[in-house]
Amino acid sequence: MVSEVIAESQPAAPVKDASTVVLVRDGAHGPEVFLQRRVGSMAFAAGMTVFPGGGVDPSDAAVALDWAGPEPAWWAARFGGIDAGRAQALVCAAVRETFEECGVLLAGPTADTVVSDTAVYAEARAQLERRELSFAEFLTRERLVLRADLLRPWDNWITPVVEPRRYDTRFFVAVLPRGQRADGATSEAEIVTWCTPAEAIARWHEGLDVLLPPTWTQLTALREFASTAEIFAAERAIEPIMPVYDPSGGGPALAFPHADRYFAELPEKSRIRGSQRPE
Repeated sequence: MVSEVIAESQPAAPVKDASTVVLVRDGAHGPEVFLQRRVGSMAFAAGMTVFPGGGVDPSDAAVALDWAGPEPAWWAARFGGIDAGRAQALVCAAVRETFEECGVLLAGPTADTVVSDTAVYAEARAQLERRELSFAEFLTRERLVLRADLLRPWDNWITPVVEPRRYDTRFFVAVLPRGQRADGATSEAEIVTWCTPAEAIARWHEGLDVLLPPTWTQLTALREFASTAEIFAAERAIEPIMPVYDPSGGGPALAFPHADRYFAELPEKSRIRGSQRPE
């Protein structure tokens, strides 16, 4: 259940829906994840190392869309019984943001195929990022089917009430489609990389990357899987997590599952940069 929050003197900022995709592939030493270090000019999570994702756009709720895989009602049930229209928007945002931010497109000409070369859609990708084109318009124009079956629900984190920007973020997992590659051709990332979850956490320990608690939590969980097939087949019980910020409690300033372990391992450099307060 969502944690109880401490009353604040200021009203909490409104919460916006967002989708994040944990993109995985099989590597020589086990599953690898795709990570981006956000540019320092970003209004939210600047300089943090994160998975691709972003806020839901109003156009993501478009109903005129070719869709393959679990219907919106299935997603709605998996994400806590939300409205089916909201669930559809979250899935669309997950696929759109993955395409915008790293060029991976979870769609295909038919319900059982997926595009192998996304370079032909480079201009459309730029238009999507500039919000000159909606994702539904793009899929319709290119006669592509959204492959919801290439995603699985993974987690749900809500930004603490103390933050000026707040998101109700649904995490998804997806396996990199055969023939496609993830890139860094986005204005939102300065560095992109593939690495194992253990390598990502080691970089955090060394102070090379800054991981917010939601990102650290997903990486910690993914270390337990031996292949992408195991990750994709995992049955996750998804309960929303909203950390509680309370610097007067005598323990970690931010309460969330496994917070003691997170703060015990948190590098001094990250403490200085204030990464105790997550998205």
